[in-house]
Amino acid sequence: MARDKAIPPESLEEILAWLNPDRELAAEAYVQLRHDLTKIFIWRRGHDPEGMTDEVFDRVAKKIAEVRPAYEGDPRRYFHGVANNLIKENLKKIKAHVSLDDVDLSTREAMESENEQEAIAREECLQSCLQTLDSEKRELIKAYYAKLKQAKIEQRSKLAEELGITLPALRVRLFRIRESLEKCIERCLKSKARN
Repeated sequence: MARDKAIPPESLEEILAWLNPDRELAAEAYVQLRHDLTKIFIWRRGHDPEGMTDEVFDRVAKKIAEVRPAYEGDPRRYFHGVANNLIKENLKKIKAHVSLDDVDLSTREAMESENEQEAIAREECLQSCLQTLDSEKRELIKAYYAKLKQAKIEQRSKLAEELGITLPALRVRLFRIRESLEKCIERCLKSKARN
C-alpha cells in the first residue's frame, strides 16, 4: 500500500507519547504493536500485511490530534479497531473484484442456460396461474405490483382507498392471493419437471 505523504511529521511523536509517556517504553510498545497488527493481517489473509499495518498507523496519525484527548483506555485497542475496519474494507474490495481466471466458462454458460430455462418455466407457470384467479383478484395483484418506489406506495394507498379498506387489510388480502399463486406455481413447476 502506498504511504500517505500528507501526514504531519509530528504525528509519530504524538503516537509514541500516546502509547507511553516514557520514550523508551513507547518505542517498545510501538514495535510490539506493529508486530501484533502485522500478525493480525497475516492471520486474516491480508494481501499486504506490512503495507496494511502502515495504513493503520497512517490513519491513526491523521486523526490522533482529535482522538487522543477524548479517548479513554488502552490506545492499542483503537489501533486494533482501525485494523478491523481496514480488513472489512479490503474484504469488500475483494468481493467486488472477482477473478475470472479460475472460472470454467462452459460450466458458467450451462448454469446460465439452466437459470434461463428455470426463469422461462417460472414465468409460464405464473401466467398460467394468474389465469386461474378470478378477474378481480388478478387485476388487484397486478395493480399492487405495478409500480416502483414512491409510486408503489401511492398506488397501494389508492388501491386500499378504492376498496374501502385499510392498508394493512390490503396487505393481508394480497398475502393470501400471493400465497395461493405461489402454491399454484410450485405445482406447475413440479409438473413441468416431471415432463
